[in-house]
Amino acid sequence: MATYHQPDAKRMLDNRGYTGPTIHSTNPLHLLETPVRDRITESYYWKEQCFALSASTVCDKAANLTYIGGTYGQQKPTPFLCLLFKMLQLLPEREIVLLYLRQTEFKYLSALAAFFIRLTWEAKECFEVLEPMLGDFRKLRRRTREGGWRITWMDQFVDDLLVKDRVCATSLRKLPSRMILEDLGRLEVRVSPLGDEIDEIDRDEEEEPRDRGSEESDVEEINGHSNGHAVNGETSEVSE
Repeated sequence: MATYHQPDAKRMLDNRGYTGPTIHSTNPLHLLETPVRDRITESYYWKEQCFALSASTVCDKAANLTYIGGTYGQQKPTPFLCLLFKMLQLLPEREIVLLYLRQTEFKYLSALAAFFIRLTWEAKECFEVLEPMLGDFRKLRRRTREGGWRITWMDQFVDDLLVKDRVCATSLRKLPSRMILEDLGRLEVRVSPLGDEIDEIDRDEEEEPRDRGSEESDVEEINGHSNGHAVNGETSEVSE
């Protein structure tokens, strides 16, 4: 376990004779692409800030994060990506990861936990654990590949994790669609938190044609009465 805290992680990256834990049948660190791994292990932040971190202290570093992102500029890795790599080294217990995810004080720690879950957990668990985060509207700063900044939101970030194959300079293992998992009976049908509002909108749309039809009938009836009075008036004049 001592190799888990080496600042360069070189020994753990070497697959020759690797006997450590695996994720999706592979060395956890290999879930990130080789060029990204190399840039992380060569970065100042990794060597100076990630040394000797444990599952209980990595959250302290994550609590100080001020943005998310992958690589930027000359392919420099963000602290967010370096801490993700560290979590792949440490493989914290699931209870700890869920604690990181569900705490509400440090939003970038939640985002880091969500990213780790998407990379390492099975598809069914990803949907079950991350979908509640689609109701989280905390604002996040994101470092772009060009080195600029963008504003995003937690729910958008989580949605990207669930539907995209690449997020924050990281290729993600393709998830089966939610519909397929529902058809296989592995997931319950998701009830949208907007369900009541959508039902109300549908009811309004159904009632609108009926209301319009009723209004048109009233207009036709009024016009019929008016025409009738006009005809009667003309007949009376002729009779006189």
